Amino acid sequence: MDAYGRLLGNVLYPGWERLRGRDPHTVGRLLDRTQYAPLAELHDLQSGYLRRLLRHAYAHTAHYRSVMDAAGVRPEDVRDVRDLARLPILDKPVARASEQDRIADAPPRAVVVKTTSGTTGAPLIVRYNAESRVWRDATRWRGYGWAGYRPGMRAFHYWGVLATPPTGWRKWKVELDHKLRRDHYLDCGRRSVEDLERAIAMIRAVRPEVMLAYTQGAAILARHVNRTNARTWDDLPVICGAERLWPNDRADLVRAFGPGVFESYGCREVMLIGHECDRHDGLHLSMETMIVEVVVRDGDHARPARPGEIGEVVVTDLHNLAQPLIRYAGGDRAMMREPEVCACGRTLPRIGPIDGRVTDSLRDGAGNPVNGLLFSILFVSFVEETREFQIVQKADDELVIRVVMAKPGAQVSPALDRVTGEQMAKYLPGIRWRWEYQDAIAPAAGGKHHVVVVEPRASPRV
Repeated sequence: MDAYGRLLGNVLYPGWERLRGRDPHTVGRLLDRTQYAPLAELHDLQSGYLRRLLRHAYAHTAHYRSVMDAAGVRPEDVRDVRDLARLPILDKPVARASEQDRIADAPPRAVVVKTTSGTTGAPLIVRYNAESRVWRDATRWRGYGWAGYRPGMRAFHYWGVLATPPTGWRKWKVELDHKLRRDHYLDCGRRSVEDLERAIAMIRAVRPEVMLAYTQGAAILARHVNRTNARTWDDLPVICGAERLWPNDRADLVRAFGPGVFESYGCREVMLIGHECDRHDGLHLSMETMIVEVVVRDGDHARPARPGEIGEVVVTDLHNLAQPLIRYAGGDRAMMREPEVCACGRTLPRIGPIDGRVTDSLRDGAGNPVNGLLFSILFVSFVEETREFQIVQKADDELVIRVVMAKPGAQVSPALDRVTGEQMAKYLPGIRWRWEYQDAIAPAAGGKHHVVVVEPRASPRV
């Protein structure tokens, strides 16, 4: 790292965070120690934060007071993590319906309001307090550190972009922040040969020290690099997220960028749930920030998944007191790992592989692949208008956007229609599209909701 990078990472960035009343570096030093702590100490830490969370949620939120009363559970009845199973799982539809009733009527108040990406077809508004933000930032940087990424490094973000990006002074502020932090962004949603060549040119110009990317965007770029023998750079660590990293994708990425390919797993509701270390043998859980359960449901009953068994991922944010999320099931599935210490020495339990959020690629009029997540990003800006959505690309390439409106009988607003048309022209030129209104979107045969459904073409185009 050069002199400016060291100054930024060691002085400017920590100083700026403290000036804003946030200090993830102090929490980060704690996390550096607890990642090697005995598992009993980590469980004690979780249990203490859990008891505080339940006392606050019961006293100050209508939703959790009702939930605990219905379950016959008082906050003092929950002494450790094992007792958490006495409370019901919070599924996404209930989380959306209880959005207001989960907002605490006492401090700490929310300082951040976000909308989930909508990869399950139903975006959710999430609010969290300053303490939660600090723990999220510290946990994220610890995971990045396992991949060798430190504040101050030049970073290439091959990521999605908002359908309605900031304008005016907000746009200027974001661009200045990216420049000072040495963060360079490129939209990975467009994946034609010209777009992939643009990404390669940016890597050569920026000379990044790390790359953060949507998994499938990075994999498609890697295959283009390998196919065209375009690699001119030294080994470049790649941190993949938003979609599952398949073994063949990892092999392509290793060839294109080097052996440092790391899978991360998280969601906007709680941020980083798990991250690979340099042994690449499962994802270490963020135990100090949240409780992660992998459960198998049978009707109204749920049991912990056994090692090697795939179940639903259920998370409890230990530090979000402003709008608690307790036993929240976001729709992902993962395999539970054996409770053994990783070869890296970290005692944090591991899960993986992640069996969820694999988004199909759409195709534009020329047959180029296009990231299906672009619609998840689009609907983030219109979460109050639509309740669910699904993208179906027919065999003749027509795109059908199925929507369940928040208000029965309503139609999409002119603003949503206009922005969708702009996104279609930008990412899917040559494709006809239309809205299709539905009362509900049925899950697939296996019970999983697919946001993107792509039918194979009936016959190749001449």
